[in-house]
Amino acid sequence: MTTPATTLADLPTPVLLLDRQRLLGNIARMQGRAKELGVTLRPHMKTAKSAKVAELAVGAGGPVTVSTLAEAAYFLRHGFRDITYAVPVSPSKLEQAAALIRDGADLKLITDHVDVARAIAAKGTAVGVTFRVLIKIDTGLGRAGIAPDAPELLPLADALSQPGAELAGVLTHAGHSYHAKSIPEIRAIAELERAGVVKAATRLREAGYACPIVSVGSTPTALHAEHLDGVTEMRPGNFVFFDVFQVGVGSCRMEDVAVSVLASVVGHHRGRNHLLIDAGGLALSKDVGANEHRPGTGYGLVCRAEEPLPLPALSVYDVHQEHGLIGGPDSAVLDFNAFPPGGRLRILPNHSCMTAAMYDRYYVTEYGQDGRVAVVAEWDRINGW
Repeated sequence: MTTPATTLADLPTPVLLLDRQRLLGNIARMQGRAKELGVTLRPHMKTAKSAKVAELAVGAGGPVTVSTLAEAAYFLRHGFRDITYAVPVSPSKLEQAAALIRDGADLKLITDHVDVARAIAAKGTAVGVTFRVLIKIDTGLGRAGIAPDAPELLPLADALSQPGAELAGVLTHAGHSYHAKSIPEIRAIAELERAGVVKAATRLREAGYACPIVSVGSTPTALHAEHLDGVTEMRPGNFVFFDVFQVGVGSCRMEDVAVSVLASVVGHHRGRNHLLIDAGGLALSKDVGANEHRPGTGYGLVCRAEEPLPLPALSVYDVHQEHGLIGGPDSAVLDFNAFPPGGRLRILPNHSCMTAAMYDRYYVTEYGQDGRVAVVAEWDRINGW
């Protein structure tokens, strides 16, 4: 979707803004990292959920990673065939996955359970497709996957080598890198991520199984890994937009955060020293993870509508469903005259993946020659499952 150039004042609120120049800079940086590390970039589109963003990141056709089969169908409709569905698959979703394969998707599934692996092979045989499957390896996150030296690895490989299935490789995700306290700690996690998944791939190959794909993924480890020897691809996702959490963990600068929520001031409450805006828990999300690294971030940092960086010591300190509160009793006394009712503010999100999830489109913005922000396009996105 495109729209004639307009201004922020013409938009309803709350809406999701996407700074095109920041987006392009973030993508170029990660493309450079993939080239430097000698791996394929397979971006995790769970953050952007947008074909336009995917085209900028990897060109037409893929490869991409998705978090839902609805995303897989959306990207296939937009010409992306090389798709990894990076959530352990439920047997109940195999019919839906088979339909995508029949429609032309080179769809990879993942599992970490031998009974599911057997169900995948049986279903593939029954419906006449071959499911390509990656074994999920746990390299420290502790959410899903088996350890690199787990005894279950070879039985899983055997189950995925039966008619109806094909062992495509191994996959891991170092999501615990988000809790690292320093860049050296992220580098250490990145090496454990790499070494663990390569160890699993080596075990499979030594046992006689092909393991063409060796996949790692997280924005912090992709940016700070010292090398990815033995790895074939990486799957960072948040990097396209970044957010305040990523600033805190050291992945980016505040100037790199590409998405924000445009909100309107709807009330002054001088006795309680807060502004009221029309963006609350639904518009911003209730993810407060950024406070782990940047105490006082609240539910997001506050920018003037056309200024690139947040105002000092100002955040959304509380939210209700459709209300956001800026300032508060512990803040310096607000200059209420600087924030008139009806005025516009931008909120930089704590976690862009969660914040973006409530919106059906991006209003794409650029700074014009006059220094003003222009809305130059609308890009769709896919939500739901």
